[in-house]
Amino acid sequence: MLEAKLQHEQNQLHDSHEGFPWKHVVGFILSLVLTAIAFWFVLSSHLSTAMTIVSIVVLAIFQVLVQLLMFMHFTESDGKAYQVVAMLFGFFIAICIVGGTVWIMAFKSIVS
Repeated sequence: MLEAKLQHEQNQLHDSHEGFPWKHVVGFILSLVLTAIAFWFVLSSHLSTAMTIVSIVVLAIFQVLVQLLMFMHFTESDGKAYQVVAMLFGFFIAICIVGGTVWIMAFKSIVS
């Protein structure tokens, strides 16, 4: 039984690495397009500062989804519970870093 399971896993691994990696190419092109759009918003857009920031945040969320789905194989794993915990931890770390940075910058402006 164990041998059959190992053989099945090896076949899945072998099948997933055959052929041209179209998923990666599409993900790369989408990442470039999203980055170019964000760059354009900053340089050429005549939107207000608040709208530019909102647009960049929305594009960043799409960029994260592209990265997770196309490159990090988020949908291809059997351990869904592990991925949810890892994602929540990643979001927690990101929020702590961004929140701490904003807090320090705000405090510095008060002290200076």
